[in-house]
Amino acid sequence: MPLIEVRNLTKVFSARASAFGGSARVGGRAGEVRAVNDVSLDIEAGETLGLVGESGSGKSTLGRLILRLIEPTSGSIRFEGRDLLSAGRGEMRRLRRDLQIIFQDPFASLDPRFRVEDIIAEPLIIHGDSSGNGRPGLPGRSKLDTRSRVVELLHAVGLDDSALRRYPHEFSGGQRQRIGIARALALRPKFIVCDEPVSALDVSVGAQIVNLLAQLQREFGLTYLFISHSMPVVRYLSTRIAVMYKGQIVELGDTEQITARPAHPYTRSLLEATPELTT
Repeated sequence: MPLIEVRNLTKVFSARASAFGGSARVGGRAGEVRAVNDVSLDIEAGETLGLVGESGSGKSTLGRLILRLIEPTSGSIRFEGRDLLSAGRGEMRRLRRDLQIIFQDPFASLDPRFRVEDIIAEPLIIHGDSSGNGRPGLPGRSKLDTRSRVVELLHAVGLDDSALRRYPHEFSGGQRQRIGIARALALRPKFIVCDEPVSALDVSVGAQIVNLLAQLQREFGLTYLFISHSMPVVRYLSTRIAVMYKGQIVELGDTEQITARPAHPYTRSLLEATPELTT
């Protein structure tokens, strides 16, 4: 059984008339934007499925739909065989432990009023588990247990204890993204949506983050949906690649197959747009 099963997933947003008097119409009726259109895919446990496409193709919307951060118009989503769309608030809260996200912008995704220790500890406090052992926390659990878990997470992403009492603005973009990754790992999730986690970073820093994600996947047995507009990054990290264009998956296959023998013209155009180093 796949870890994630998506079937015929669709998300339609209503759109206002344009400033020039026309009505918005993208893949649907006037006044509609069909951001995700009848998407079906599986994600196997332990793999990285790379989701690649240009800006506005619906990649981030699909990632948020799978996590139920936004609700779909139609379709189904299953996690370990459980129907996420029929899950009530209590069940969905429990499932959130296994379903996490790393956001694109490390400058906007961290609360500037919180110290790093509080940012990473927040999921542990909300879900009542400061030990990271997958069980509900017990009354009276000490703050020392929470801090120990936060320190463990900081070390896992390449930061030291000195980060605990500092605020997000005191860190570089790459360091902030490491903090966001530590927060996503706090509850030992099984599945993480990586929503363009390196697009806001310098190339060298982004490469470090990609290598860190690969290392953490091996260490913690994670499953990723890695969203990016960069074919080279997706090719490096992914087991399989899904190519998204105008809200639809136009090609899906093994990384080697997609990059060596692309079948769809849009996939070929993405590959041809990749710059090559020459001497």
